[in-house]
Amino acid sequence: MHDPRLTSARVARLATTDPDGRPHLVPIVFVVDGETLYSAVDRKPKRSKTLRRIENARVRPDVTILVDHYDDDWSQLWWIRLRGRARVLEKGDERVHALELLREKYRQYRSEPPDGPVLAVDIVEMRTWSAQDPSA
Repeated sequence: MHDPRLTSARVARLATTDPDGRPHLVPIVFVVDGETLYSAVDRKPKRSKTLRRIENARVRPDVTILVDHYDDDWSQLWWIRLRGRARVLEKGDERVHALELLREKYRQYRSEPPDGPVLAVDIVEMRTWSAQDPSA
């Protein structure tokens, strides 16, 4: 069972590595199922049909995801960092399952289902930090 802060969070940041070895950071919406995080390429406007995050993950599948919470009351700060191996799902049962989970979490996907690939990240490490428990 995952930390409820992770499963209820609405947005995260995905870091991949570009061909020049530089970090590429983008916000994502996501869902976690077991030890896998899923994020879909949706229909929001993009500069290109070929997304850097997807192409980076194909070549260098080691990725990092950060979910965090900021509050002006710094005693409420926390973050969760996931490291994992990314897979790009173009079709198949796992992609269909991931899209169903994303539709359940995000109402926007019910009226405009994603039509691009799904990024599946098999979580290999999870670190957490909280101002209320800085030793975590």
